[in-house]
Amino acid sequence: MRSRPVYIASAEEDLWADPLGEYLSALHAVPVYELYGDAPFGNRTEEQLPNLHEQVGKTIGYHIRAGKHDVTEFDWEMYIRFADKHLKK
Repeated sequence: MRSRPVYIASAEEDLWADPLGEYLSALHAVPVYELYGDAPFGNRTEEQLPNLHEQVGKTIGYHIRAGKHDVTEFDWEMYIRFADKHLKK
């Protein structure tokens, strides 16, 4: 059985969504993915946000971008890149 890919996106000004909490939820899901032999976040272990506009992760993907709560062209580019990596055959 394989773990399912999941992608999380945050915006630095969207404090109600809690960007750090969103990132930490992805980071703390890693041990469950490891049960299936996956390394979903690569070598990432820091409990601090990645740089703005930096996509991180493998099976668990994450990015934080500048701005407020919204879905931007940058978000769509990252979603599609992640989906292509996992869903294209």
